[in-house]
Amino acid sequence: MPAPSWGQYQPTLFLHRMLVSTVTVKNRAGLHTRPAASLVKLAAKYKSEIFLNRDGFSINAKSIIGVMTLAAELGCKLEVTVDGPDEQQAMEDITLFFSSGFGEL
Repeated sequence: MPAPSWGQYQPTLFLHRMLVSTVTVKNRAGLHTRPAASLVKLAAKYKSEIFLNRDGFSINAKSIIGVMTLAAELGCKLEVTVDGPDEQQAMEDITLFFSSGFGEL
């Protein structure tokens, strides 16, 4: 049996890589209610999927319940994973949010 002929068409495999970064909680009160709500609001602006990971536990950054369950205290390191059409801008804004101490420093 002959191999299938693709003619002019050649199948292409596209590999998409998500963005991953580590952020540190810098303010004394940690990721408490106000900054958690601000983070969820910020994440909701983007079409990309955004997850925060801590100690093998991954939560959707668009979920206030998920963000609050992280109990991220001062000095806590979180891995941010962003995947989607606007991932670059989303990652920049989220890492800036953390580096600014949630606007509380």
